[in-house]
Amino acid sequence: MELALFDLDNTLIAGDSDFEWAQFLIGKGILDRSIYESRNLEFYEQYRAGTLDIDAFLDFQLRPLAAHPRHLLDTWHREFMARHLLPLVNAKARRLVRQHLDSGALCAIVTATNSFVTAPIAREFGIAHLIATIPAQENGQFTGVPRGTPSFREGKIVRVDAWLEAIGLWWGSFERSWFYSDSLNDLPLLSKVSHPVAVDPDPSLRAHAETAGWSITSLLP
Repeated sequence: MELALFDLDNTLIAGDSDFEWAQFLIGKGILDRSIYESRNLEFYEQYRAGTLDIDAFLDFQLRPLAAHPRHLLDTWHREFMARHLLPLVNAKARRLVRQHLDSGALCAIVTATNSFVTAPIAREFGIAHLIATIPAQENGQFTGVPRGTPSFREGKIVRVDAWLEAIGLWWGSFERSWFYSDSLNDLPLLSKVSHPVAVDPDPSLRAHAETAGWSITSLLP
């Protein structure tokens, strides 16, 4: 059996779904541009630099979900997927995922972005398993806080371990394992698999991958 794990933002999609979702809400006038736009960019740059405070970011990211009823959020997300997200999905990424699925590998997206934003994207790729930061909810309404361990940095390993345990597997169940990512933030999980792959990597990850002899590839059109 083989395991194939995929980061999402700037890996399977040519952009950042977190950032794009906030920009979408700003563009619709749902979030105040004067307050949210500069903060959104600031968090994005911190993530790219490897300095993100995940708790501060999740407060920023999840609070707007709690301010609106779920049916409105679902309607907005359908528009977001159609107009903003699907154009970021290219054929190379689809082929890569399909190759692993067709080989019989157990596949999952492992992303720090919350599951409300990312679950429809995982379904678009045909990937049944999603390991994402979980936005807590009560009676279908988001509370504005995360539930459990955020799927970020070392937390990705914690969450993958728990997922494998829940389905009766562990790392030793697999002859080979892959993780595809663009980001230095994913060094812990990249270092865990047998076949780490840097995808259009940021400069820090590229340097690490070259030194470690990891595969480097591009999924850009």
